[in-house]
Amino acid sequence: MLKINENYRNLKESYLFSEIAKRVKEYQDANPDKKVIRMGIGDVSLPLCPAVVDEMQQAAVGMGKAETFHGYGPEQGYAFLREAIQGYYKEFGVSLEADEIFVSDGAKSDVGNILDLFSTDNTVLIPDPVYPVYVDTNIMDGRKITFLPANRENHFLPVPGPDTQGDIIYLCSPNNPTGAVYSREQLGAWVDFAKANGSLILFDAAYESFISDGSPRSIYEIDGAKECAVEFCSFSKTAGFTGTRCGYTIVPHTLVFDGTPLNRLWLRRQTTKFNGVAYVVQRAAMGVFTPEGRRQTRENIEYYKRNAQLMAETMEKLGIWYTGGKNSPYVWFQCPGGADSWAFFDELLHKAQIVGTPGEGFGENGKGYFRFSAFSSHEDTQEAMKRFYELYR
Repeated sequence: MLKINENYRNLKESYLFSEIAKRVKEYQDANPDKKVIRMGIGDVSLPLCPAVVDEMQQAAVGMGKAETFHGYGPEQGYAFLREAIQGYYKEFGVSLEADEIFVSDGAKSDVGNILDLFSTDNTVLIPDPVYPVYVDTNIMDGRKITFLPANRENHFLPVPGPDTQGDIIYLCSPNNPTGAVYSREQLGAWVDFAKANGSLILFDAAYESFISDGSPRSIYEIDGAKECAVEFCSFSKTAGFTGTRCGYTIVPHTLVFDGTPLNRLWLRRQTTKFNGVAYVVQRAAMGVFTPEGRRQTRENIEYYKRNAQLMAETMEKLGIWYTGGKNSPYVWFQCPGGADSWAFFDELLHKAQIVGTPGEGFGENGKGYFRFSAFSSHEDTQEAMKRFYELYR
């Protein structure tokens, strides 16, 4: 008789966004004349930039001609895109080999798939609050998870302490959901810990393009990181590829565990289970790195950053504690008056018609906190912050 993976029974129901949708629908059905502004979305709202669309269109036309048709491509990505990523990393002082870069259909996929390489006996360290994929993919495999408390006292940036233990460490900077960004010193502490303990850091850099103050954009800016870290990145927030799907993972040759190079294992895994990203999509991603593409995507990022700045300024005027909003599209703040996250959600919806994300949906330490996203339009962000200020001033 067929047996299922019992670990799936240990997963909690993913109710956060379905519960948000349910409550918003009920309110809108009862109040059809009220305009609800959504500040909780993690999806982008601006379209793909013209340089990206141009590359995509040219590639699509080429797929209709025998002489420029592309079938199966290299599982690790076409050379033209990997070399462009190489050049991008050189801009912040990181040197990579082309075959250390693996193009994929998004960082989320790779963050889960990389676990194929590791024993389920490993203990995992995950910050709380956290992007749920880190937790759920390890529960699916049956690994032991230790949560690292992220809180107001450590500005939601936990660092290793004398009692910290773990084999696989998840770090995300700029962080989703909190928007907090690790300093060089803090990342250095994690690299030192990983090297001293034979641990591996899985570093999610999906929001690195929002950094503008000199904070590390890659963990490989830290000495020794190539010996203890895999890095994941995405075009989703950099260039609006949330629906187009493209990202990349970096596995340095110097990552060797149990006598085995991880680069070789990851290549073997990808060539067995993955047929690569579509040529048309990779050409579109290539458009991000053209001079026009760089300028246009930067304009889009600055658009979102102005929204984040407006949210941060509103928190400051109201004297509400927050983090994020500077090098991140997220503002993570303490619910006014010490309110419960879900109670605050309902109050904000019913009194100001604003939708955000309750912090407790991201973990135990998210209770009493709330997340706003900068991915709405300028007009909606301005109106939402006006309503928010009027309600809590």
